[in-house]
Formats: sequence, structure tokens, C-alpha cells
Amino acid sequence: MALWVVLLCTLMASLLGGLYLLGMFRRRRPDEPPLDKGTIPWLGYMLDFRKDSSEFLKRMQRKHGDIFTVLIGGYYFTFVMDPFCFGAITKESRSKLDFRTFASKLVQQVFGYKPIEASHSIIHASSTKHLMGDGLTVMTQATLENFQKLMFFNLSSGEEKRVWQEDSLFHYCYNIVFRAGYLALYGSEPHQGADNKEKAIEQDRIHSNQVFYEFRKYDRLFPRLASAVLPPKEKIEAERLKRLFWSTLAVKKTWQKDNISGWIRDQEQLLAENGVPEYMRDRFMFVLLWASQGNTGPTAFWLLLYLMKHPEAMKALKDEVDKVSRENGQEMKPGSPPVNITRDMLNQTPLLDSALEETLRLVAAPILVRAVLQDTSLKMSSGTEYTLRKGDRVALFPHVSVQMNPEIHPDPHEFKYDRFINPDGTKKDFYKNGKRLKYFNMPWGAGVSICPGRFFAATEMKLFVFLMLSYYDLELVNREEEIPAIDVSRWGFGTMHPVRDVQFRYRLRF
Repeated sequence: MALWVVLLCTLMASLLGGLYLLGMFRRRRPDEPPLDKGTIPWLGYMLDFRKDSSEFLKRMQRKHGDIFTVLIGGYYFTFVMDPFCFGAITKESRSKLDFRTFASKLVQQVFGYKPIEASHSIIHASSTKHLMGDGLTVMTQATLENFQKLMFFNLSSGEEKRVWQEDSLFHYCYNIVFRAGYLALYGSEPHQGADNKEKAIEQDRIHSNQVFYEFRKYDRLFPRLASAVLPPKEKIEAERLKRLFWSTLAVKKTWQKDNISGWIRDQEQLLAENGVPEYMRDRFMFVLLWASQGNTGPTAFWLLLYLMKHPEAMKALKDEVDKVSRENGQEMKPGSPPVNITRDMLNQTPLLDSALEETLRLVAAPILVRAVLQDTSLKMSSGTEYTLRKGDRVALFPHVSVQMNPEIHPDPHEFKYDRFINPDGTKKDFYKNGKRLKYFNMPWGAGVSICPGRFFAATEMKLFVFLMLSYYDLELVNREEEIPAIDVSRWGFGTMHPVRDVQFRYRLRF
């Protein structure tokens, strides 16, 4: 009899423990946000969230208000939709709200890199040195040279120069922007003497295109890989691609290149000094490639598409880049040398800045997540205070709560190229309920987890668009082409992709 009692108690304990892990016993405490566990144990709302995160969060906001806790795949996420609380969350100390816990797990799962404690500070120190200020001036020149290497090497002469060429817009933008950034950061083919220079440049074009081709394969798998829902066949392919990039970007191969950026060089050396083994530094190079080039090309696609759909915006930006070029002695005309776009020139384009920010408002949709390491109080703009529970995660989704909020941005689904500037060219302030907002557009994140490479990324996109508008007439093959819908599987991972490509054509202006 005693044995059966022991077995029964063991079974009951296992059952109760399983129910606890499934979240069955979780109850809302008096000072906590509304709790919604869904109807499926452990999974909660995971299927709804993965199906369309934006629509799910809108539904939860309508049901519960500006703060609520939901169960998603065994984790409790508290979503905060009140933008006046964002500062308190993004600036809270790591001892209470820590973004590295979630980020480290994701980086290891997706790229095979296991971060060390110093990884975050190494990235920020190198980015501050090389992707801002004087370092950004150097990177701007390097990126410009690579754009010119990729975009203008096959221009024909004579009357044939102004023949229309057709291409797929998303592929064209992603391909060119990715490759120019890749070559500027990771270096170019070495050569000896002028005779071999053209061969080295041609090799750069071939190699960078091969890298992009494989990168796009991985990029298509990325959302499901990050969510750990890849089927077996795609898991095998993802593993193959990871190993390919670990080899392609291996530090031994990178050091054989010319013109390696200080950003790449410094981070590799600092990791080595911190005892990170070479095989893990190879993997880190892959992290940097996706972080630097995974969103710029898609954003450039959306910006050019919006300009082609809004002729008044296209004309305004063309007039601006022509004016800036002319005032800096870079006027485009037949027989003139290639335009030399400097960082200073890119600082003279308020309309381009606004159009880029408007594009990011429409299509950039990161989710900012923090692990709650200890019970933390959060005061809402209404004055109500809530407690974030230790062990949960707190999340912000600015695309819904801020960027598409009609109280902050009237007609939020419309592209307004000058939305972010006043008539005199100064930056515009934004308000909600009559109170000025600090966080009115958050494509780069915020606080300690803000994208450290955002200035280089913006420069890269502006350079590309500046060149396209300076050199080419652009139009859609089908002028009635509808703006394609976004791929909802990519919510939370940066710039959204379209569900289909669109055809466009371009020809030299002069």
C-alpha cells in the first residue's frame, strides 16, 4: 500500500508541476496589468501572435487598454502601448529590466554566436568611433565608391545611354545596397599595380553578388528560424547557410582583403583580446553582416517605391538633390565627372531626411523586449501604477502604439514625404493629448538597445537614393501598380518585406 501512495503522490506532484509550467495557476495580482492567458495551456496566444503580431496587439489593446500581459509560448509578455512610458522602460537599469538576456538567446539561436559580457560594449565603442562623427565621413566615402563600382560600370555611350532598363525594384535595391555596404565594411579584393585593378573590381562585383544570393536564402528563413518553427528540411538548409557564412566571413579570409573598415577590424581585435576563440569570432562576423545589411536594402526599396507612387514627392526630392549638388560644385550634366557626394552634402537634405523617416515610420516594425529580473513599478501617463512581475518579459511594439497612431500621425497609412519637417525645414514636434512626445518614431529602437549603426545605415540609404535621383529618371512599368502588402511573418524583425516585387524602369537623365 505504501508503494502505491508514493506513486500516487509522485504522479500528482508531476501533474501539478506540469500544470504550473503550462501557466494554469497564474493569477493576476491586484497591482498587475490585465492578464490574458488565452485558451491553450502553455501556448497561450502564440499562434495568433505569429500569424499577425500587429493585428493581435491591436485586438488586445482594444480589449485591455494600453498595458496587458499575455501568455505566448510559455512566457508572459507585458506589452506597454503608452508612449509616455517608453522612456522609463528603455532607460531602466539592467538589474531590473535587461535586454541582453533575450538578445543573447536570439543571437545564439540564429547565428550560432555565444556573446560574452563585453560584446555589447565592444559593438557600441567601435560604432561610436567608426560609424559616427569623423569615422562616418570615412565610411561615407568608402560606401560611395562601392556604389559607383556596382551601379555605373556598364553604362553605354552615345544615344544608347538614355534607353530605358527594366528590373525588379526590391531585388535591385536590396542587391545594390547590400553589396555596397558589404564591400565597404568587409573589404575588397587586393590587387598589385594598375593593370590588375580592374580585374580586382570585377572580382568584387562577382563575389559580392554571390554573397548576396546566399544571404537572401538565409534572410527568407530568418523569421521562422528566430521563432524556432523551421521544419526539418529548412533547418538543414539554415545550418548549411550558417556554416557557409562562418567560412565566407572567417577572420583569416577577411584579413586578406584590402580596405577593411575600422568597424570590422577593431571589433575582431577586441574580441580576440577578450579571449573569444577564432571560430566564435567567425560567427560574430555573420552577426555584424546581418545587423548592418539586413534592413537597409528593403527600406531603400520602400522609399523609391513611395516616391514613384507620389510624383510631387519625387520632384521635390530631385530638386533638393540637384540643388545640393549644384551648390557644392557637383552639378550633373553631360560629360561631367561622377558626382562626389560627401557627408556634408547629405547633411543638407531635410526633405530626403523626412522622406526616409516617413518610410521607416510606415515599414520599420521592431519589437523591443526586456527580461524582468525583479519586480518593477511602472507608472502610466494616466497616473495608474502597475507592477511588472519578476520572470516575465516587457515588450514595446512602436509600429502600432506610435508610428501608426492617428492621434500622433494623422492619416497614418498615407506616405507624406514632408511629415517630419516644418515649412522652414526644421524638425517638427509631435504630440499626443496635447503633450509633446519624445518617442514618436522608433525604427532604431531606444535606450541602451538603440541600434548603434543607425547613422551609417541612414547614410547608406541616403547615398543610394541620392545617386538614383541624381543619375536616373525612374518610373513604375505599370503606373497603376498598387503598393504591395507587407509580409506579416516579419513583424518584429526590423524593416518589413513586400509579399511581391514590383517592376520599375530607369534611364540616365543626361
